[in-house]
Amino acid sequence: MSIKTLLCFDYGKKRIGTAVGQTITTTATALEIINTINNKPDWDSITRLINEWSPDQLIVGMPFQLDGSRQEMTDVAERFSRQLEGRYNIPVEMIEEQLSSYEARRELKSTYNLDAVAARLILETWLSENY
Repeated sequence: MSIKTLLCFDYGKKRIGTAVGQTITTTATALEIINTINNKPDWDSITRLINEWSPDQLIVGMPFQLDGSRQEMTDVAERFSRQLEGRYNIPVEMIEEQLSSYEARRELKSTYNLDAVAARLILETWLSENY
């Protein structure tokens, strides 16, 4: 089993939550929230995170409706994943996520840092399913 650093993104139209994790400890930590600019990722902030953490792999939450059907954000998250892979040449894996923001809100009992905690929950799910 290889040791990897993972960077996770919970993509939203206004904000992108980020988290970092390691396969050796199978733990994840919420990082920061990156604001989008005119519905586009703030690529400078994403580049800074990638340079800081040097991830081996990127994980992106792929939102679905509760019934498992696709929604508008499913397509947006897939596009973001393709852009990440194209810009940084780092493998990207998507993981189905439902209710991560709801779970983050329950955990935090507020909306402060909500998107970053949602990214942490998504990454913890990925780690539990893969390691």
